[in-house]
Amino acid sequence: MQKQYTTGVTLLELMVVIAVVAILSTIAVTTYRGYLMRTNRTEARTALLRIQTAQEKFFLQNNRYAKDTEMPKAPPDGLGVPAVSTPGGFYKISIADYTATTYTAVAQAQAGQLDDRAQCQTFKIDQNGGRTPAASTGCWK
Repeated sequence: MQKQYTTGVTLLELMVVIAVVAILSTIAVTTYRGYLMRTNRTEARTALLRIQTAQEKFFLQNNRYAKDTEMPKAPPDGLGVPAVSTPGGFYKISIADYTATTYTAVAQAQAGQLDDRAQCQTFKIDQNGGRTPAASTGCWK
């Protein structure tokens, strides 16, 4: 009498493999989503730093900081910042709390970036280089 060996995969083995793949997929998707949120924050930081630099140049030429309406105008009459939102459309850019000697540039999350952590949805930078949210939140990294 010969022994018969069966080959193949049992249903139990298949279910274990599917469960492991599902767990790994869940971990990978959440990690990737967090990575995308951090990457999109770069748009806000870049736009605010660009405005800060343009504001200092504007101040040297005009002895005052530019208003929100002067953002898209070309220098020396404006900042030369072409849009009110970042290139990817993840943040709306504006200048708030304007006076001749102070300003606060604001980047407010919109679209898919609203799923980011609440503390990282609004970025601000002022004439002194003060940044909000605080560095301890990790949002400016």
